[in-house]
Parts: sequence; structure tokens; C-alpha cells
Amino acid sequence: MDHSHETIQIPLIAGYNDNNEPVVEQVSVAPVAGPSQPPASQTGLEQPGEFRLVKSPAFIRGLAADDRILYPVANAVTYNLLEHSGNLSIRVFSKLNTEALDQALTPEIELIDGRIDISSPGLLVYTIHVSIGFQKIEDVLHKTLARFPDTLWYYGNVYDPEDGVTPLNWWQDIAQSV
Repeated sequence: MDHSHETIQIPLIAGYNDNNEPVVEQVSVAPVAGPSQPPASQTGLEQPGEFRLVKSPAFIRGLAADDRILYPVANAVTYNLLEHSGNLSIRVFSKLNTEALDQALTPEIELIDGRIDISSPGLLVYTIHVSIGFQKIEDVLHKTLARFPDTLWYYGNVYDPEDGVTPLNWWQDIAQSV
């Protein structure tokens, strides 16, 4: 029986609030069944297993769609990143409803082989492969978002989650192999 299309939700820590309590995001993942790994529906998730993110998360920094993680580790909301997929996560925040923004930006992102993973009022999340190139991606974002002044965008998995400015550089090896 093929369980590769089985998608489940797992809770991961996206950060901490002002009271230092964890803020948890439910993330869509698919079990990566190895030769010795039973499907997640049989493990009950007590044992760490390997999972592939189905979508880029909204708030968890450092992850994008198709990244592989080991979960759970230490406790029910922690994970270890096993492998970057080569996908970039792009998060677009708006003070206004994102419907018009979605209609303007999503086709532009799709033209450069990206896709929308999350569309909600105030937030759009896109996934696009790093091989498209940062400059091309940023040109599309700047051109389209210029018409939406109350909008900010961030890469979700490019900078160190601790300081927000140090590039993680995980794409160096991928960029060379493209």
C-alpha cells in the first residue's frame, strides 16, 4: 500500500510570545517511508520519523516546501532539518485583505515557476525554487508590490532565524549543481 500521498498536520514551534510561551503552527507534511519506516498512521508519531513538508509554512523560519525533517525530536513540537529541497519560502504580509494582491502577484510568481501555498487575509505564502535566481524573484516582487503600499515581504528560509540578517547559504551547493 502506497502511503506517499498521505498528508498529516504536525505542530512545530514558530517562535515565542512575550511571555516566552511557544507559538505553534500546524504544518502539512507527508511521511517519507524508508525501508524500515512504517507509515505515520501506524507509528502514532511516538518515534521520530522522516517527513517532507507539503507546503511552505507561514511563520516557521528556516523551512520551505519539500524540505525533509526528522520529527519529533526532544518533544512534540521540535524537529531537525535533514535536507533543504532547494525551494525558497516567500511570505507576503499585508495590512489590507490580500485578495487583490493575490490576483496580481500569484500569476507573476507562477510565470517564474513558483506556486502559492497559503492564501489568507493578511498573508500569502509562496514556494519557488532557488534556481530561478534571487534577482528575478525580487524583481517580480518589487514590481508587483509597488502597487500595494501596505505590503511587506520576507524570505522564510534565507536568513538566520536568530538575527534575521545572516544568510544561511544552504543554496550554495544547489546553485552550483543547477
